[in-house]
Formats: sequence, C-alpha cells, structure tokens
Amino acid sequence: MKPADFALLVAVCLFWALNLVITRWTVTTGDVPPLFFAAVRVTLLAAILAPFLLPAPRQIGMMFLIAMGMAGFHFGLLFLGLATSTAGVAAVIGQLGVPFTTILSIIFLKEQIGIWRTSGIVLAFVGVMIIMIDPAQFSLTIGAVYLIGAALCGAIANILMKRIEPMPAMRLQAWIGLFSILPLALMSLIWETGQADAYAALDWRVYASSIFAVLGVSIFAHGNFYRLIKQYDVTLLSPLTLMTPVMAVFLGVAFLGESVTWQMVVGGIMALAGVGIIGVRRNRRFPEASVGDKIGP
Repeated sequence: MKPADFALLVAVCLFWALNLVITRWTVTTGDVPPLFFAAVRVTLLAAILAPFLLPAPRQIGMMFLIAMGMAGFHFGLLFLGLATSTAGVAAVIGQLGVPFTTILSIIFLKEQIGIWRTSGIVLAFVGVMIIMIDPAQFSLTIGAVYLIGAALCGAIANILMKRIEPMPAMRLQAWIGLFSILPLALMSLIWETGQADAYAALDWRVYASSIFAVLGVSIFAHGNFYRLIKQYDVTLLSPLTLMTPVMAVFLGVAFLGESVTWQMVVGGIMALAGVGIIGVRRNRRFPEASVGDKIGP
C-alpha cells in the first residue's frame, strides 16, 4: 500500500473512532435523545447529498431495505447502545458485523468456509460474550444487546447489497439517508420526549457533532474507504481497519474518562483476533464480507 493511502486509511479509522466517541458524548453528556440524534444525522445526510439522488435506483424496494439495515434500524440500535455502553465496547462489538456477514453469506450466498474462518467466527463471538456478560449478575447488558442488533442489521444490509445494481457511493448514501428519515423520526416520536427542546438548548458542540457525523464520517471517511476498496485487496484492508476499535478505546479513555476493565481487554483481544482471522481469509462469494460493516453511512 502506498504511504499516502495508508495515511488516508489511518485518518478514515480515526474518524470512525471519533464518531463513536462524539456520538457517545452527544447522547449522554449532551443529553440528546439517541433516536432523535440519529434522525437528525440522516436528515442532514440526505439534504447535503440531495444532488446525487438522481437517477433513482430501479430496485427501489430493495434500496429501502438496505437503507433500513445500514441506517434506519442500524443507527437506532447503535445510538441506543452508545447511550448505555462505552465507545470502546461499541467499537469492539461492532466488529461482529464481520462474522455476521460471513455467516449470512454462507446461508444465502452458499459461501464455503474452512477451519480458519470457522475458528475466527467462534473466537470473535466468545470475545464479545466476555465483554457483554456482567460477572456480578451473569446477565447481558442491554446496551451490548442493542449493539449486537446494530451489527446484525448492518450485516443483513451488506448481503442485500449483492442483489442491487451497483451505484456510486454518494448516490447510495443519499438514498440511505432519505429513506431513513421517517422511520427514525417516528421511532423517536413514539419512544422519546423533549427532542427538539433538548437539541435547541445545548451548546455548539452538539451541532458540531452532527456536522462531523455527516461531513467527516459519511462523506470523507466512507467515501475514501470506498475508493480504497476499489484499489486494494480486502484481505489487506480488513486487518488494518482493526485500528478503529483500538483508537476508540484510547479516545474514550482520553476524552470521556471511560474505564478499561479486564473483560474489555481479554474479550477485545479475542474478538479482534477472530475478526482478523476472518479478514485475511478471502471469501469467494462475497469478498467484501470482511469489511462490509464499514461501508454503511
């Protein structure tokens, strides 16, 4: 990989990690309802990328399902999870999108895997279970359950992507943002209160986080990652993207005062090792499975 492209990948991973930390701050310290913040994000995304909406995709129903998996349900569950879990935990659990996508590719795309990827899948899930289970109560934390649901939604969307005609990255994200506005707004209306008042009463950092999520993450980070996927083999990119959860842990400690427990260390090492094993073993039916969870909005 060219040094300039490696530096770009580092920047992309840093932006992804910052996004988790900033979103965590917004829905906790900033006290913005998580579903409402998700709705604000996709609304801004659709507004900024509106010029890319045309021509409309012919498979409009499939596009709607992909939007729900990549943003509508995914963002809702992710932001709910960030309201009750640390950014580091969210980053590690989010890596389950890789084994989930591989499992779904086995079921729906007839992908065949050997002992190495099977071991990687098992290792990833065991590592995440160590992180999730509260040893004092031997119960699953609700935030982790939300985060697993978000990873699964993203993986389903990745599989559906194989059934839609290819389109430019910006057009894809424009339609994902547009279709996700109403579902997220309705979910916020049903389950949350004081949305507009909470958002309007807060300082400039809340508005800056919204802009960063769209311009920094959806456009800069995801847009450049699309370009890197086209240039380099996924077996090279996938292990390198594991910089994201490592960065998220350090940023969470530095800026949010989050703690790192023995569960986080042991489980995180196991989960990331499992994801790394999956990433270096190329899928035949769905080569992008190793990085599929990174290419949503």
